[in-house]
Amino acid sequence: MTAAPLLETRDLTIKFGGITAADKVSVRIDAGRNLAIIGPNGAGKTTFLNICTGWIKPSSGKVFFEGEDVTPLPPRKIVKRGVARAFQIPQLFTEHTALENLLISASAREGLRNPLRPMHRIAQRDEMMNLLEMVNCADAANRPVVELSEGQRKLIDIAVALALKPRLLLLDEPTSGVASSEKHKVMEILIAALAKAQVTSVFVEHDMGIVSRHADEVAVWNTGKVQLRGTPHEVLAHPDVIHDVIGEEIA
Repeated sequence: MTAAPLLETRDLTIKFGGITAADKVSVRIDAGRNLAIIGPNGAGKTTFLNICTGWIKPSSGKVFFEGEDVTPLPPRKIVKRGVARAFQIPQLFTEHTALENLLISASAREGLRNPLRPMHRIAQRDEMMNLLEMVNCADAANRPVVELSEGQRKLIDIAVALALKPRLLLLDEPTSGVASSEKHKVMEILIAALAKAQVTSVFVEHDMGIVSRHADEVAVWNTGKVQLRGTPHEVLAHPDVIHDVIGEEIA
């Protein structure tokens, strides 16, 4: 008997003016697999993430998470179900420390909204420190985010998402803005943290080196459709992908 998918979309469709950003997109995402989404600009990659997290509602089609139809739910309720999101630009309070950012996330998760309660006294403090250690940022715990490198901010943003205890994490260009010399290190830490937390990921990425090294599967988006899906070796060597997306073969 085939296991049920963690997330499944059926015939997602949405148009913006004359542009079809999703054209009957049906995708199955299984637990424990890191799926990379690639494709040219305007292909509908980020729109897909936005629909799955409730930020955009499709004109037709449905999104299922663990068998439940979550299409009509607002983003906060989808997060509660177990789907988290990390954006291209880290969504952090830069004037606060790295640890404080995680404590804010933990407070939201637990429904702790008392503004007079010091964050550092909440019971989840040790848990948040463990998350910072998981993403190799424990030494930055008490430093304001504004002082940190873009690579560190990306990893702390991931830790903030993991603080919500998701089972699926959707990431939009996790290495965007990170120095070339840091990209693979950041991604290695990220993938290891997801494995340790037992979180499945879907990530949009333009760096084909990152995709070839860190994805278990690759899905190619083009004109609002899934053009091709397979292993990195199969997809990145396909003539249509080389012509339409890459422009040259991956070394």
